[in-house]
Amino acid sequence: MVHHTFCSASAAPEGVPETRLQRQQVLEPLAPPGYLKEERGSEDRTPKKRFFEVQKERREQAQRSVLIHFPNKISEKKFLKYLSQHGPVNNHFFYESFGLYAVVEFCQKESVASLQSVTRTPSMGTEAAIPFRSRCFHLKLKNASNQTSEQSSISRSNQSPPSSKKLFELLCDAESVDDQLNTLLKEFQLTEENTKLRYFTCSLIEDIAAAYFPDCAVRPFGSSVNGFGKLGCDLDMFLDLDEIGKFSDHKNLGNFLMEFQVKNVPSERIATQKILSVIGECLDHFGPGCVGVQKILNARCPLVRFSHQPSGFQCDLTTNNRIALKSSELLYIYGALDSRVRALVFSIRCWARAHSLTSSIPGAWITNFSLTMMVIFFLQRRSPPILPTLDYLKSLADAEDKCVIEGHNCTFVCDLNRIKPSGNTETLELLLREFFEYFGNFAFNKNSINIRQGREQNKPEPSPLHIQNPFETSLNISKNVSQSQLQKFVDLARESAWILHQEGNDHRSPSSKLWGLAALLLPSVAKNVSQAKRKRKKPASERVKNLLESIKSTSTENSTNTNGTRTVSTQA
Repeated sequence: MVHHTFCSASAAPEGVPETRLQRQQVLEPLAPPGYLKEERGSEDRTPKKRFFEVQKERREQAQRSVLIHFPNKISEKKFLKYLSQHGPVNNHFFYESFGLYAVVEFCQKESVASLQSVTRTPSMGTEAAIPFRSRCFHLKLKNASNQTSEQSSISRSNQSPPSSKKLFELLCDAESVDDQLNTLLKEFQLTEENTKLRYFTCSLIEDIAAAYFPDCAVRPFGSSVNGFGKLGCDLDMFLDLDEIGKFSDHKNLGNFLMEFQVKNVPSERIATQKILSVIGECLDHFGPGCVGVQKILNARCPLVRFSHQPSGFQCDLTTNNRIALKSSELLYIYGALDSRVRALVFSIRCWARAHSLTSSIPGAWITNFSLTMMVIFFLQRRSPPILPTLDYLKSLADAEDKCVIEGHNCTFVCDLNRIKPSGNTETLELLLREFFEYFGNFAFNKNSINIRQGREQNKPEPSPLHIQNPFETSLNISKNVSQSQLQKFVDLARESAWILHQEGNDHRSPSSKLWGLAALLLPSVAKNVSQAKRKRKKPASERVKNLLESIKSTSTENSTNTNGTRTVSTQA
């Protein structure tokens, strides 16, 4: 995976000093797309954007943007002045991925066409260039010596995830477990620049697909847009063809109805395979920077997989995957309702990856999507609930929100401002510990997880882990998980709950450098505990389960530090 380094900057006119707001935008962490930053200690009453509003805004930004590869020796001011000949620049940023790149967003889409009109096809010497007019450019300097004195004017800040060493340092320097979870979220969440680059990459693929389907759209979905994506995650996108040929609002003239002549195929699946096969060929032969193209057409959901070198993203392209986009919108809403949701999900995912509970390779492991569903379900079960059930969100929906996709009812309220915030004030520290306790004792052998109703239900099938798909309710999103992997999750959850409980009771040694979330992320912690337990006769799962039951019975005697601050025992 290629890591990116970015420098965010707004295009101030040449010679104009940087404003305090511009400096603040560079220094302050940016909220994920569509989320509005909240002041600490105050409730954010600003209306939040709907998911489709964010998608539309990002797509329009991408359509008036260009990607320019250039040498390191360049003056930023002269670079922007040169581009301004084609129209005013709204904003730009720099990053590294197989070289130095700039993403430049113009104020008008016409500026892109103006730049393209003065761009030439490069001479390739003994090779032949395919004259494809994309929005990816390569800038060369006629006289590099004139730029040398000002090359230091371009700065690039690191936006890749922190190293393990750096992460542990940040976590151990935190003031509380709550602070640890928020720190991890801040370090791993997608940046504003990374999000823009994802939408721009989809826009480039849309340009290629539009040669065959002029009214199509290529839309990102999944972790790139739902608020739960981390730096370095893959870019999932789908080719949306639903709007092609839909002109039902136009008045028909006379007694005539005009239709396109089209080719017919036996099934929707075959149509999808043919479309993706052609788009895959175009990406392979004509797409600048698209390498390693694989057409995986016989999968349950046919796709084209490729690497986009200029952005550094690993991409998966499918078609008409509107249910996946609706699932992305649902997660976006849940993440926006309460600031604790994303912090808890990011930490649980990081914990799972540290213990090899999840993997980037398909197999019998628990997926990040399943873990997110488990966190949402757990937060629905709190008293009072932190998150509403999907059925409740459906009850708030109006006629505009009605959505049925392929016979599946995907209706829920889309306006975040119509959902009443939770009155629950539990700390992240408490929620983290209670999450491990809850699923460390969950009856996976007989119960399933259902966020639509927010309650445990009898499993409809014998799979070790059953998590109902929120929209395609007959499907189990965790059907791949094996019994051994589920048991590993349960054992690690119980051990993590025990570690956090010991710290909560001031049983941690003051000389210990790793505490709270940092202690849970070390694989050696679980390994050492497991090795020690193997020396005992009592089974590990039964011993830890009994311990957790005793913890619950004595929880009323030991008061919890509700403000989430860290306390250190003075006794060894």
